[in-house]
Amino acid sequence: MKDHYDVLIAGSGVAGLHAALQFPPQVKVLVLCKKELLLSNSALAQGGVAAVVDKEHDTCQLHIKDTMIAGGNQNNPDALEVLVNEGAENVLNLLDIGVDFDRDETGGLQLTLEGGHSRRRILHHKDSTGREMMEKLILAVKAKSNVDIEENCMLADLKQVENGFLAYVLGEGHCTQMTANYCILATGGIGRVYQYTTNSAIATGDGIALAHRMGAKITDLHLVQFHPTAFAAKQNRERFLISESVRGEGAVLLNNEGKRFMDRYDERLELAPRDVVSRSIMKEARRVGSNNFYLDISFQGADYLKNRFPTIYSRCLEEGVDITKDWIPVFPCQHYLMGGIHVDLDSQSSIDRLYACGECSHTGVHGNNRLASNSLLEALVFSRRAARHILNRMASEPHPILSKGDDLPLDGMPLPSGLRTQVRDIMQSAHFVVPNPVAAREGMKRVKKILAMLENSHYAVTPDFIETKNITTVAMIILEEVNKP
Repeated sequence: MKDHYDVLIAGSGVAGLHAALQFPPQVKVLVLCKKELLLSNSALAQGGVAAVVDKEHDTCQLHIKDTMIAGGNQNNPDALEVLVNEGAENVLNLLDIGVDFDRDETGGLQLTLEGGHSRRRILHHKDSTGREMMEKLILAVKAKSNVDIEENCMLADLKQVENGFLAYVLGEGHCTQMTANYCILATGGIGRVYQYTTNSAIATGDGIALAHRMGAKITDLHLVQFHPTAFAAKQNRERFLISESVRGEGAVLLNNEGKRFMDRYDERLELAPRDVVSRSIMKEARRVGSNNFYLDISFQGADYLKNRFPTIYSRCLEEGVDITKDWIPVFPCQHYLMGGIHVDLDSQSSIDRLYACGECSHTGVHGNNRLASNSLLEALVFSRRAARHILNRMASEPHPILSKGDDLPLDGMPLPSGLRTQVRDIMQSAHFVVPNPVAAREGMKRVKKILAMLENSHYAVTPDFIETKNITTVAMIILEEVNKP
């Protein structure tokens, strides 16, 4: 790791890697990867990436309409126009780096359907699209001589200095200071704020909490999406997803009595948007007095299911469920964040030279609820726009004066155990699918006390401390928004 880079990118999912890919050889870039490169929400994305590539049967106007309906018409129309109109180009460019989207019998791109979409427009690689994209992006970025990738390093703190930033990079037992002209936050979601989540272990809201401490505008953090069909495991906190595309290929939801029920709640049945299906499951749970729900796609045939959904088939089999003949136990689970660091159409935050893209950002494209498979699309489109905007600025702006700051205290009191569990319990009762105002008010008081203790006590600055502080900060912001009159 050098002392200075032109661009610092915190996060190594699709948004961070795609941004790094855009910079020419003369621009020196550092990508910080919190753990290993394939541990990210991006790599867990199953269903695919939505884009209007079949102009004969689909239009950008239809994609925009579908997204607006799913988002409750609260989407930012300007950002949505950018997302959809630039989407196909960004997605098809992935073919140039070897991304292997599934093909039909004629050799054309095979498109699938997901909840909320009125046309088949989802490009996919079996049921592991995110991993396929990540593997090819990693290879492409590693081939660039101007990009350094540091694994097992997290951005612990960021301070503005003249013409740039001073960054504190926390590794295993050490902290390094470096400077950068520009910073792109691509740190992903907030799943670990909740007791149960489909998110990876590193999704602790790091970029959002850091930007908040710097004074950046944070928008709509209470808009949390709960996916209706996470596998209802008995033990694991991290729950694997039964992709939207399973319902897109005909799977039906069943209650504890083995009966379909979506017709009670929405005419779109299982293909209603995610928030609608999640709320419907909660209503049905109250009606029948049970949290036992299932997804059934066994009627599609064993060979088809093993080929179309190999990852889901294998993971369910590990849990003792054979999707070719068994019902899949499912229940809503924290999945995605629509709010985040507020950015403009070029992914610029309210702080000069600080950009954000991917799930940690708030572009406004999702409105109140994300349409399936628009997340990878947003990561691609707005990371590219961030890089292009930085390149345009670099031509005329000065280099920063190198700056050093005080070292972070790596020695200090050990962090008390159980703080994250307290915060997660609060969030699970206060803001799960349908907010609980009473629990949210009481929860906010408790979370503020925990955060004050973390900020005012002399704990050793470790990755665990930083993550715990970030989780608590994000929980506080969400509860403050929920408690607004």
